[in-house]
Amino acid sequence: MSDGIRVPAAESAAPPFDPELGLVLAALSKEAREPITPDTLRARQERDAASRPRPTAEDLRAGGRFEVTELSVPGPPGGPEVTLVSARPAGLAGPLPLLYYMHGGAMVMGNAWSVLPRILREWALPLELAVISVEYRLAPHVRYPDPLEDCYAGLVWAAGHAAELGIDADRIVIGGKSAGGGLAAALALLARDRGGPRALGQLLLCPMLDDRADTFSSRQMSGLGVWDLTSHATVWQALLGDRYGAADLPPYAAPARATDLSGLPPAYIDVGSAEMFRDEDAAYANALWQAGGQAELHVWPGGFHGFDGLAPNAAISQDARATRTRWLRRLLATGAAQDARAS
Repeated sequence: MSDGIRVPAAESAAPPFDPELGLVLAALSKEAREPITPDTLRARQERDAASRPRPTAEDLRAGGRFEVTELSVPGPPGGPEVTLVSARPAGLAGPLPLLYYMHGGAMVMGNAWSVLPRILREWALPLELAVISVEYRLAPHVRYPDPLEDCYAGLVWAAGHAAELGIDADRIVIGGKSAGGGLAAALALLARDRGGPRALGQLLLCPMLDDRADTFSSRQMSGLGVWDLTSHATVWQALLGDRYGAADLPPYAAPARATDLSGLPPAYIDVGSAEMFRDEDAAYANALWQAGGQAELHVWPGGFHGFDGLAPNAAISQDARATRTRWLRRLLATGAAQDARAS
């Protein structure tokens, strides 16, 4: 292909999709399943922005159920300010645990606002936690490391203003989905190595971790779900530019390249068995275990990439969301017990 996009040959055999998910896939329009190429990237970004309108702060307040504030905080050195959307259930006293969240969108799409309605409904209310969603800059308007540095600057600011925000700086969970999950994994590495805020845990939902696309599942599942090798290569090149595929690419750019995963917060990793990211995500969990770390891995049978978003009512989607919530509840309870022992 042109523009340096490298696409390995596909494999033939593939695990079947969950029956409910298969029906959803079959109903998707041809346009929704078109690969992203360098030539179509801009149009795809415009289409995504038009189809994913941002809820306003007033929309997110949901008639007074939530307190919502949009914050502009200092960005990375030499960079612009970073927008954080801070939200919490209304009327809760005392410092709350915080979910510091990076949205998905393959590093080229998405926004900090659109992910919040579900997060507030499914996690903030039942778990009584605060949420900060990060509006990081998107590729190819910026390249690595700018999006990650935006996320790091926001995390440092939030931890340093915990009292002002009404959050517990010792109970910050960093998380994200797809590209946001990759950013969350990279943020955990960066915070460890810079001596920055230490997270209580990392919630990595079908994380996008590896630019190389050299796993078996990346070839086996290409084009069978909602993501393929062409799209994968396009967005990684948009993020990395000339560094795409470089042998010396830092692990903060693609966490699957990390050779030292020691000293990281406990991780929750989930992925579908029928998606390209399956093998890189399972390998990341295994590498965390081999480094003496803690990871909980769920491989959902027949799940395609981001299946719970496209098919929220499917039984497997409901199971996946419930399992994530149980992990968060256990993690936050552990953090609260540690706080009590320290006081």
